[in-house]
Amino acid sequence: MLAGSTLPVSLLAVAQVLRCCFTAPSFEVFTHLLAGMVTTRGPRTVTGMLTGAGLSRSWSHHRVHRFFSRAAWDPRAVGLALAGAVIEALVPAGADVRVAVDDTLLRRRGKKVWLALWTHDGSARSQEKIGFGNTWVVLAILVDLPFCSRPVALPVLARLWRGKDTASRSELALRMVTDLKSVVGQRIVHVVADAAYHHPSVAALPAGATWTTRLAANAALHGPAPARTGKRGRPRKKGTPLGTLIQIAAGATWRAVRVQRYGQSAEVRLAEQRVQWYGPWKDLPVRLILLRDTSKYYDLALITTDLTTPIEDIISRYAARWTIEVVFAQMRQNLGVGQARNRTPRAVERTVPFGLTVYTLVIYWYAQHGNPTGDITAHRARSPWYTRKTEVSFQDMTDTLRHVIIAARFTPTSPRQATNEEILAVTTAWAQAA
Repeated sequence: MLAGSTLPVSLLAVAQVLRCCFTAPSFEVFTHLLAGMVTTRGPRTVTGMLTGAGLSRSWSHHRVHRFFSRAAWDPRAVGLALAGAVIEALVPAGADVRVAVDDTLLRRRGKKVWLALWTHDGSARSQEKIGFGNTWVVLAILVDLPFCSRPVALPVLARLWRGKDTASRSELALRMVTDLKSVVGQRIVHVVADAAYHHPSVAALPAGATWTTRLAANAALHGPAPARTGKRGRPRKKGTPLGTLIQIAAGATWRAVRVQRYGQSAEVRLAEQRVQWYGPWKDLPVRLILLRDTSKYYDLALITTDLTTPIEDIISRYAARWTIEVVFAQMRQNLGVGQARNRTPRAVERTVPFGLTVYTLVIYWYAQHGNPTGDITAHRARSPWYTRKTEVSFQDMTDTLRHVIIAARFTPTSPRQATNEEILAVTTAWAQAA
């Protein structure tokens, strides 16, 4: 077995999309920590990733700790470079870019952990639904992969929420969308988020971006502002009050539409109306979309700044938002994101974005070099009782990359161009054998 520094050529080629974000020493550490995070079976701490990379006896642990606490690299620049690579490779040319934003709490312990706070935790088992740790606002690009029936979320940007009296989660999400818009160029960015993301700052969306979120049941909506009357005085900024959502749904005109959501096609009834949500978004023109499936009035109410896309496409787009929740579960269970025990400010602000980058690179690598049909066949051969498996999971992708990385460590030669002397020796041996 060779030293742990031998990495597969396919993984190095994928990591090259981020080469511009690091110095040469930092990029070397980055690639080996990437491999270590995938291969290790123990906790994904900093030293755990070093052990998984097979370098625990070759490198000092201070070297990898300095990568997070002192090295010269910016998680924002890494995320934008990764976003550009994902869009170029996995989003059809000229197509709009779909984006999901949400936040998650990664639990921490200790009084000296940077910006660890008591805050809401939707996954907590207690009735209070609170937890202690770091809250991260994550932006993920939604892509359609040929071997998956549902959209896949690829996290590219993450911002650490700093608590009350600082930038809200919605403001952090808006800043990331603005950064992403500088990368996508002329493409339109469609953002979907849950009901918590309706801060007034959304009204300052950059040109070429839309925002869709779920509407609370007690939202106060108005009709479009009336035209100017020509009389003296300030013109009206709000239209006629529309009442509650139940009252709007009772008087709406419904039509049956077939939509694609959660990997299935379903027939539902939809209604739409131009409205004003003056409370948070002032006079921003928006559209109300109501969906009725089984309820007497409505099952889902969406508010969106997208005024042109057909409503059935918006429903499908919002349903794809759930994939970012899948990311939060898989990054904890399968990749161990958040297990590192860093405490200093720069280390805390870099470790989780690094883990999310590894998550995206695993899927990015598998989309280019994976073999879904072979992996599914092998999985069903090992587990013949698992008859309904037709798609690869993130765990399958991680296991495949782990096998490739481990196999590269047993390769007798390092991945490089052969020298002239080596080529001559091989051709001479062939001639003698002939």
